[in-house]
Amino acid sequence: MLAIVCPGQGSQTPGFLSPWLELPGTAERLDALADAAGTDLRTHGTTSDAETIRDTSVAQPLIVAASLLAYRALEDALPALRPDVTAGHSVGELAAAAVAGVLDDAGAAGLVAVRARAMADAAALEPTGMSAVVGGDADEVLAAIERAGLHPANVNGGGQVVAAGSLEGLARLAAEPPARARVIPLQVAGAFHTPYMQPAVDVFGPVAAGWSAQDPTLPFLSDADGAPYAGGAHGHGSAADVLARLAQQVVAPVRWDLCQQTLLALGVTGLVELAPAGVLTGLARRSLPGVETVAVKTPADLEAARDLVLRHAAASSGAAPTTEETEA
Repeated sequence: MLAIVCPGQGSQTPGFLSPWLELPGTAERLDALADAAGTDLRTHGTTSDAETIRDTSVAQPLIVAASLLAYRALEDALPALRPDVTAGHSVGELAAAAVAGVLDDAGAAGLVAVRARAMADAAALEPTGMSAVVGGDADEVLAAIERAGLHPANVNGGGQVVAAGSLEGLARLAAEPPARARVIPLQVAGAFHTPYMQPAVDVFGPVAAGWSAQDPTLPFLSDADGAPYAGGAHGHGSAADVLARLAQQVVAPVRWDLCQQTLLALGVTGLVELAPAGVLTGLARRSLPGVETVAVKTPADLEAARDLVLRHAAASSGAAPTTEETEA
């Protein structure tokens, strides 16, 4: 059984899109996404420096575009590609929504640009940030985050919780970390997935509610509780429900730990993380025992992803790949 997952903010690095532009048709796809987002994604993905692409209004469209480019490149190699389930971490939910058929690629790029600007504006209202807390006892970690006046913005599983809030609170947490835990500042520009982002929801929510979208055509997990969307025309949720949750997610914690629990419960055996990959496969190695993973960081990883898809998607249907599939 095959899962395709999409990473969140902080996974971008300078120049990471350069190798993708060597693939036929990818530059044109990127330019179309840039037009939809109103952002120069080609420059930001190839020559912009780390500080520039750290900016939320740049980082979010850039990450979603990278995931979509990787997915379409994999689809070029496997035209019948159909994941058994998809999920995205934070802003990665916008890319996962495109994988699930809720948004087309241009729609995902346009909507994430609205989200990114609204969140950047909210983050600029007062100095805030995020830090990963790695290791330690889970209850003690959550208690230390609360004592510091912070919020558990991402509960990622695998011994990682991300705390978010004021810079003073983050400094207190770093000075008095939980036992056997490390506190690592993250390169993001705000306290995302906390009440600090309510001004962003006030802007983004009405836009998302009116956005053109379709009901998901395959199982799609929500970051809110890790559960698949339900109902809708295909039994995998309604477009309206997805759009409403995408808006509310801006102030709600990301429960990636629950998403991973659901992937295990569904019987997922293979997982592909789309570009800019690495974070979610790292968490999977600690939380999804026995699940084979491939992180698609560059086009050089597409062959390994294709091999995994053929073996695990075939396993989910009980059928071996056909000659046409293996030669596609």
